[in-house]
Amino acid sequence: MLQIVYPEIETVELGRLPVARLDRRQTAELMLSLVRDYRRAGRPWVATSVNGQVLSIAAQDEGLREALLYADLVSCDGQPLVAASGPMTGAALPERVATTDLFHDVAEAARGRSVGMFFLGAREEENRRAVEAVRQLYPHIRIAGRLHGFRGHAEWIERLDEINSLAPDILWVALGVPREQHFYMRFAHALPQVGLIKTGGGLFDFLSGSARRAPAWMQRSGLEWAFRTAIEPRRLAMRYLTTNPRAALLLLLHSKRGVRRARLRSR
Repeated sequence: MLQIVYPEIETVELGRLPVARLDRRQTAELMLSLVRDYRRAGRPWVATSVNGQVLSIAAQDEGLREALLYADLVSCDGQPLVAASGPMTGAALPERVATTDLFHDVAEAARGRSVGMFFLGAREEENRRAVEAVRQLYPHIRIAGRLHGFRGHAEWIERLDEINSLAPDILWVALGVPREQHFYMRFAHALPQVGLIKTGGGLFDFLSGSARRAPAWMQRSGLEWAFRTAIEPRRLAMRYLTTNPRAALLLLLHSKRGVRRARLRSR
């Protein structure tokens, strides 16, 4: 019997969490490779991401931390974490892997391949507009289906068979932190025909055009949080005032030097 050799990735530990040392292109190719060459029985692969806010919440929410450790791939979606990775671990992360950018990397890399996607999350109108935008931008993507994210536990149970029967290669789950992590922890085992679950945060808002990205220089400087706060001060000001200092302290006290190499299947 031929033994499958699963991909090996490097990670560094930032704020008690293992973060993949992959750039956006490598992450996109790995995701497509997992659903094409290493599709596994039992449950989908799970990919999520971490930034300062997530670090801060996970330090206080053991359920979220457990969900992040459960994921097969944790990418860095925060420029401040990229900047801190070199001094804190001795092995700098190559770049920020923002899901908003990564989606387009995956879609571009999927050209010439048969890739099906399901879009779960956001409000109905937002979800519909996001999927319409994807159809226009990437007609080569097979859209298996879509569902808005405002449902209770019982409603999700009713829809899992539908999602599973469509067998999408990638299920984009954009419910926000920590709801999207709780989703895959509760339901991944019920979706064995899904190739990979990727959390999306506010991805659908950007795909639909209702949300704006910060200027490129602010993204590179790690100031996208300031741009978002200026747009939505009532909702975000207090969040960042509390999570940013806590995240900085976690990076300082709970990061480890060195690189860990492991095959994904063994994690």
